[in-house]
Amino acid sequence: MNRSRWRRGLPWLLAGVVLVFRLVPGPRTIDDAFITFRYARNLLAGWGLVYNPGQHVLGTTTPLYALWMALLGVFSGGTQAPFPWLAWGTNALADAATALLVMRLARRLRVPEVGYVFALAWAVAPWSVTFAIGGMETSVYVFLLTAMVYAYVVGKREWAFVAGALAFLTRPDALLLGLLVFADDLWRGWQQARCRGGSPWVAWWRWWRAWLPGGLLVGGWLVFARIYYGAWLPHSMVAKQLVYRQSANAALVRLLQHYATPFLLQTWLSPAFIAVGLVLWPTLFVVGARWLVRREARLWPWMAFPVVYFAAFALANPLIFRWYLTPPLPPYFFGILAGVWVVGKALRRPRVRFAFLSVAFLVPLVVPLSTWQWHPSHGRLAPAPSMAWYRLELLYHQAARFLAPRLQPDPLAVTIAAGDVGVLGYDTGARILDLAGLNSPETLAYFPLPASDYVINYAVPARLIRDNQPDYIVILEVYGRKSLLSQPWFWQEYALLADFPTDIYGSRGLLIFGRR
Repeated sequence: MNRSRWRRGLPWLLAGVVLVFRLVPGPRTIDDAFITFRYARNLLAGWGLVYNPGQHVLGTTTPLYALWMALLGVFSGGTQAPFPWLAWGTNALADAATALLVMRLARRLRVPEVGYVFALAWAVAPWSVTFAIGGMETSVYVFLLTAMVYAYVVGKREWAFVAGALAFLTRPDALLLGLLVFADDLWRGWQQARCRGGSPWVAWWRWWRAWLPGGLLVGGWLVFARIYYGAWLPHSMVAKQLVYRQSANAALVRLLQHYATPFLLQTWLSPAFIAVGLVLWPTLFVVGARWLVRREARLWPWMAFPVVYFAAFALANPLIFRWYLTPPLPPYFFGILAGVWVVGKALRRPRVRFAFLSVAFLVPLVVPLSTWQWHPSHGRLAPAPSMAWYRLELLYHQAARFLAPRLQPDPLAVTIAAGDVGVLGYDTGARILDLAGLNSPETLAYFPLPASDYVINYAVPARLIRDNQPDYIVILEVYGRKSLLSQPWFWQEYALLADFPTDIYGSRGLLIFGRR
């Protein structure tokens, strides 16, 4: 009885560990999260789900998360709601729920030990914690993907499709996993109809009935988006493909590095271990994935997801923002750990087997935990992953405070142009000209720029500034070094008001200009 209680209670205990490792650092909010918060705040203010009042543009790729923030805001201060804290709490709970679902899945597959190790690895994983405390939608997105798979495996098809629909409204790339589950479900329905000798149309009707609730959610949103925003999908998806400049295989290289370093072992051994990891971890994943799918055939879409995700992003070659690298990790972690379990169980000597599994299962916990900073160099002083870096966001908070007196009495009567608009837009409440085009469609007409305008992967279009004449401009110097700042007319029309020292991205400061 005691052992039974322990087995029932251990998953909840480990989910609590996941929760604690997100609550301890506190919010370290990323710039992009503030974009979503501004959408939520504007909705509560009665301006609609928009970034700039009166401009119907969906610049966030996570409308569901924005709506969730707005809903929480109704009960916590309205437009003055503490959105970074609401996101932090939401994400901590979502990550704990993800770990709990994976542990239940592992128990169903009769490998509870793999689930327990997954929970510990997920608790400290910088790729999870950073964006949970960073206020991004990533944790909720990962939870919904995991919920879709879990519901599908246990036979709750309607709930699987509802979770998939919600995941799609959290991030459109949920379609990658959703289509895999969709295809498997369709094939199974067809096969069952053939085996039973019935009409395949009956099987298809049953499938449609299971799909209908999720389909209505997605369909309803798409119709609303087409009417309200004039587009089916977020505008920011187009902007990111057009605005940022990078080599033809940049995404492929970044993804290879990521899949070769799931547990950051190169930080202990040597960067050269990345080459070993490029073979080791995918091999263990394949071993584990095959073994898991043999135990539960409905699991194959989840096991295929890291591969499909890799291929889709490598081919599309977008700029890989850090939070793009988190979604495939739960099945990747789980497959690798299952692979370790399979290899360990193949060892005949009990002592050797125990030693191997003990060491191998400690790596995903101990190594990532060693990359945490117990006294971070900036921001909140609570322990946090070194990856949870937000020094640039702190600079933008300073810039917003500098501009605040100049925006009165009506911030919306003032236009601020910026390359990074999250913190500035949220803190100032001013009208924003988004120089990256995520929330300002007029920006895209000025891209692409000549290669000579770039120092890094982004540059400010000089003509955009001249044509729109914003009241203030806030940019990292490196964004405009070879474009805007090299134009004589710009220095005649704008004065440098402030220069916050920084070398972020190789910049020579965060600059604030005002129109003369």
